[in-house]
Amino acid sequence: MKKKVLVTGGAGFIGTNLINQLVKEDMDVFSLDNYSTGSKENETGLAKYIKGDIESIASISESNFDICFHLAAQSRVQPSFKDPEDSFRVNVQGTLKVMEWAKQNKVKVIYAGSSSKHHDPSDSPYAMTKFLGEELCKLYKKSYGVNVEISRFYNVYGPYATLDEKFGNVIGIWTYQAMKGKPLTIVGDGEQRRDFIHVADLVDGLIKIANTELKHEDAWEIGTGVNYSVNELFEMFDKKFNVRSVKIDDQPGNYRKTLRINDDMINKLDWSPEDRLNSYINGLSI
Repeated sequence: MKKKVLVTGGAGFIGTNLINQLVKEDMDVFSLDNYSTGSKENETGLAKYIKGDIESIASISESNFDICFHLAAQSRVQPSFKDPEDSFRVNVQGTLKVMEWAKQNKVKVIYAGSSSKHHDPSDSPYAMTKFLGEELCKLYKKSYGVNVEISRFYNVYGPYATLDEKFGNVIGIWTYQAMKGKPLTIVGDGEQRRDFIHVADLVDGLIKIANTELKHEDAWEIGTGVNYSVNELFEMFDKKFNVRSVKIDDQPGNYRKTLRINDDMINKLDWSPEDRLNSYINGLSI
C-alpha cells in the first residue's frame, strides 16, 4: 500500500522539491499551504493541494496519514523582526497544532528545524520561534510518545527558491538583483560563513529520516559540512554575471558562521551530500 504523506508548506520552495520527489517514489501526497509565500505555479497535478493555515490542520478532511513533513514556517530572519507576532503564531502555535494532530492521529512527523539552534535563540524572533518549535517536538516525543524527528536545515538553495529581496535567502536575493541589473548587497563585512545545502540533498535527507526507524536523541543535521564566506559567494556570482556589489550595514541576527554540527546523517542513514554551490551558480541564467 502506498504511504500517505502530508507536506505542510507544500507549495513553497522546499515543499515543492520534496513533493516532486515523493511523487516519483509513488507516495500518495497531500499539501497544506496558505499560499502566503507558496505559489499555485509550484503545484503538480500528481499531488493534492489543500489551501489552509497551519493552525487549521486538525480540520482537514483527509485522514490516515503515515508521515507529515512539517515545513510550514515564517522562515526568514529579517521579516521576523518586523512581525514577531506572526512568527510566534506560525512557528510556535502552528507547530503545537501539528503536534496535537499527530498525537491524535498517530502520524510520524519530520520537523524542519534550523541551524539557528546553535546560536542564542534571543538573537531574533525567527531563531527563538524555531527553537521553541524544536522544544515542542521534544516535549511531545517524551511526554506523549509522538513519533517526531527533528531535522535541522542550513542554507538551502536550488530550483523553486524565492527570488526577491524580502523573503529570499542570499542566493535568491542576489539572483533577483542580478536579473534587475542592481548591485548585489553584501551585509556587513561579507566574511560571515554559511553552510549551503542543495535542496536535492536536503530532500534526500528528509526522506531518509522519514523511512528510518532510528530515533535521534537531538536532531538530524542536514548541512553540506562545507561553508563559504559571503565574499566568496560574491566571487562566484561575479565570475558568472560580471556584477557589482554594495556594502550595507550589518543586520541583527546575522551569524558569523554556520556549519553542520555532526555527521549522524552520513554515518547512520547513509546520506551523501555534495558541494554543488559553484556549479549551481554557473548554471543560473537571468
